[in-house]
Amino acid sequence: MTVRFLDLASVYAELKMELDAAAERVLRSGYYILGPELEAFEREFAAFCGAKYCIGTGSGLDALILILRAHEIGPGDEVIVPCHTFIATWLAVSQCGARPVPVEPDEKTFNIAPDLVEKAVTRNTRAVMPVHLYGQPADMDSINMIARKYGLNVFEDAAQAHGARYKGRRVGSLGDAAAFSFYPGKNLGALGDGGAVVTDDESIAQKIRFLRNYGSPKKYSHIMKGCNSRLDELQASFLRVKLGRLDGWNRKRAQIASDYMSKIENVPGLLKPFVAEWAEPVWHLFVVRHQDRKALQDHLRTDGIETLIHYPEPPHLSGAYSEFGWKAGSFPITERVAGSIFSLPMGPHMDGKDVEEVLKSICKFVTPLNPDSSLRSNA
Repeated sequence: MTVRFLDLASVYAELKMELDAAAERVLRSGYYILGPELEAFEREFAAFCGAKYCIGTGSGLDALILILRAHEIGPGDEVIVPCHTFIATWLAVSQCGARPVPVEPDEKTFNIAPDLVEKAVTRNTRAVMPVHLYGQPADMDSINMIARKYGLNVFEDAAQAHGARYKGRRVGSLGDAAAFSFYPGKNLGALGDGGAVVTDDESIAQKIRFLRNYGSPKKYSHIMKGCNSRLDELQASFLRVKLGRLDGWNRKRAQIASDYMSKIENVPGLLKPFVAEWAEPVWHLFVVRHQDRKALQDHLRTDGIETLIHYPEPPHLSGAYSEFGWKAGSFPITERVAGSIFSLPMGPHMDGKDVEEVLKSICKFVTPLNPDSSLRSNA
């Protein structure tokens, strides 16, 4: 490939000395689980998010599950989720025994449509779980207003939005609790798997600490049915190094996004991302739409440009949720979006030449426009 979709090797090259030193520090310490590196990272990441507490977990999915369990959401309960999202959001609800209730996205932002959330509330609804998809914050004021009206919890799925701001506030501080993923490809990624819960609620934070560690407040004392989901010392030490770079890396992503936005403005048939005036996205992904996606992706591939689709199969059409009987056409906005989106290369280690190669390839692509195209302008 001339331009890879994401270059993780360059992250290590930039931080080699600091990451190697962090690993050596952990190895020499003799603390590998629930030790000082994790405690320090939890303090630092909570402060970064503008929240009081952070609890490291084994993955982003575990963080979502532990939030739901700590709030005693389970069988018979419903949780409103975006229809257009990565399936982990839904799986967390299902693994607690509750029912995910999908709501269509705003076709401009791709995030859950607040005006449709209220229509999905029933007597069994316990929570709303908005996703800050692709690094762009959801409309949290509107969602929180609906939640307050019906006495619902709001849990942020912030797995793709480390550092994003909504009306000046960081995501992670906008609901009752938030879940983050530190999967290696995230804006703040570990060198393995990992996740965290962020919250201002001391009792929930304490409960999640017990739940992640076998339900144990101290060794061999188990006060609840917990699990094993702990962010280990080595990953915490790496994340501490990377956290110091995160704002700078996010600014680099924003510059790349700005370059993309300015140059693809007039490319026929290509819809660029829409950013609400109150949003400061961190561009985990740069997602565009085209009516002839396959042709454009094939063209880019021929020119050595790697692209991906996030996500080609909506959860409601996956085999995992076949028991609900949803078919093609059940959620037409989600299906229309899923059929036309794809992601351009994005990352803080792209240089100007990489961006120019992507733009040059896009701008020379020509395809007849379909007058019956279902794409709608994101302007």
